[in-house]
Order: sequence, then structure tokens, then C-alpha cells
Amino acid sequence: MRIGTFVLAAQFPGQGPGEALHRAVRSTEAAEESGLDSVWLAEHHFVPYGVCPSATTLAALLLGRTRRIRVGTAVSVLPNHHPVALAEQAALLHLTSGGRFSLGVGRGGPWVDLEVFGGGLDAYENGFPEALDLVLAWLREPRVAGRGERFGFREVAVVPRADELLVDQADAGPGAGALGPGPSGPETVVACTSPKSVRLAAARALPMLLGMHCGDEEKAEMVALWRTAAREAGHPPEVVEGAAHVSAGVAQIADSAGDATELLVKTMPGWLRQGLDAHVTVDGRHRVMRDPVAYTELLCGLHPVGTPRLAADRLAATAERTGITRFALLVEGSGDLAATEENVRRLGADVLPLLT
Repeated sequence: MRIGTFVLAAQFPGQGPGEALHRAVRSTEAAEESGLDSVWLAEHHFVPYGVCPSATTLAALLLGRTRRIRVGTAVSVLPNHHPVALAEQAALLHLTSGGRFSLGVGRGGPWVDLEVFGGGLDAYENGFPEALDLVLAWLREPRVAGRGERFGFREVAVVPRADELLVDQADAGPGAGALGPGPSGPETVVACTSPKSVRLAAARALPMLLGMHCGDEEKAEMVALWRTAAREAGHPPEVVEGAAHVSAGVAQIADSAGDATELLVKTMPGWLRQGLDAHVTVDGRHRVMRDPVAYTELLCGLHPVGTPRLAADRLAATAERTGITRFALLVEGSGDLAATEENVRRLGADVLPLLT
């Protein structure tokens, strides 16, 4: 069981972005101190839902401040980036961290980001497979050419090569390369929200990141579909069965389940309402946002929100039902720095021992 945190750098009502980012940095340092496995960083633009516009930049800072913990993006939104530029950053972080970086990528949404960064709606609706394949080629091959509909360029050398990891893993710390950097460079994970994206990830034998809005039954169905599609693509049984998928969720540890739920129901709806309402679609399409209170209550019922024993039981149950043993847990739901640090500490001190 690998327990990590999911960091949005959420800006709660009455806070500034600097406070949210400081909490993100401090919660990562606390996660390493508490023995957690990983930290996953989200990318958002122009909304207080999350104020980190570059997950790779924040990952670089956090990798420099830590020695053991794995740092990943959850996710870098491919339509907002040139895939070669993103892959270069991933290779750089992989090499300089001793193999502690994971690149999570996703399609994002039909937001105004597409207009600002020039990707356009087509990059969101149709361009993800081509961009993903270009990222993978850059992380695996010595020379790459762009031969797709969107990205066309002559063959160029890949510098630096992501598979040239020279750092001694023992010197890099016990968590470095915990999943094994292998010949393909950094681990690449794909955010999946539909059967189409599940099949896309499976065809490339890439593990999935599954959202915190999904329950165990839905996640189990997606894992089963991934395995079927991966077998159909010809991947060997050890690859199919050994895929290290990641389940996103929410964690709030307290002395009683009621206290944990009450805290999140008081704090999270204000952040969700402010953050989700700020999203603007690129083409004016109407988007129905979730009711913030109902969504918070749903998350509290699905995830490790409660006593340490309840939290451990829910994590173990998810692992048993879905086969997923890696977790990225939102720990900043209180919106308060001290409470977030305490929440992380209790995950490490009170919950982890119950899982081992």
C-alpha cells in the first residue's frame, strides 16, 4: 500500500494564492517527514480551485526540498503544453531527482485555457493521443521526429535522454526510483474519466489516475476494462497484472468520524463553489457544476474521512475491491495550514501502521 497526498494548492475564500502555495509546499515537507510515499500536484489556470499553473515547476521546487518522497503531476494538461517541451521537463526532473518524478498527463476540460495557450478546442477533443505518443517517444527514443497532424518537425536529438539515469539509487534516498525508473525514463500516468481514455492508456500499458469523484465499483470496472484492453493490445500478463494505478481521494483524520466530516462540510463547499464557478468554457457551452455541499458529503462517504481505523479500513477495502494500492489523497480540505500539517502527520503516524 502506497499512500500519498494530492495537492491542488486550493485557494479558500478569504485567502490569497500565496497562502495556498505555501500550504502546498509545507504539506509536502510534512508528507516526507511523516513517511508518506508520494505527492501529486495539480495544474489549473485562471481559477482559485487550484492556483498552481505549472505542476512541473512546483515539482522541481519540491524535489529540491525533499530527499525520499516521489513527486508527480496530477496532472499536466497536455492541450496546454507542447508535448516535447513537457517531455523535456519530465526527463530533466527524472534525471536530477534520481528517479523520483512521475509524469501524470490528462486531457483537461473545454476551458478558456485552450484559447489562451492556443491549443484550441480540437486539441482537447481530438489531439490527446498524438500528443501523448509524442511525449512517450521523447522519453524512450534517442531521436524523434514529429509526423502527426498537429506536430510536424524534422528529426532531432533527444537531450537529455531520460533513460540515462546515473544517480546511485541508494545515495538518492530510500524512496528514489521506488517504482524503478527502468529504460523508459520517468513513470507516465494517464488521468482516465471515460472508457475511451481507459482503452488509450491500456493500449500503451500506462497506469491510470482515477478521480476522487469515483466510488470503488466504478474504479473496479475501469481497472477491469484496462486489463481487458491491455491484453487485447498484446501486453504480457506481468505488465497487465502489475500496472500501478493510482486512486485519488480525500483524507481527513480525526478522533471521530463526525468531527472529520463536520470539518470538511464546513470548509470545502465554500472553496468548491468559488473555484468551480470560476471555470469558463472556451466555446460558451453550458457546464452543470456539482452542488458543493452534496459533493463534499459524497467525498466524505467514499474516502478515508474519520478515525484512523475507519480511514485504514476504507483504504484497505478500496484496494481489495479494485486492486489499486496507490493513493493520492487530498489533505488540505480544512483550508488551514496547521490543520493540514496535522492531518498529514496523522496519516503517517496513525493510519499507515494499521495498513502494514
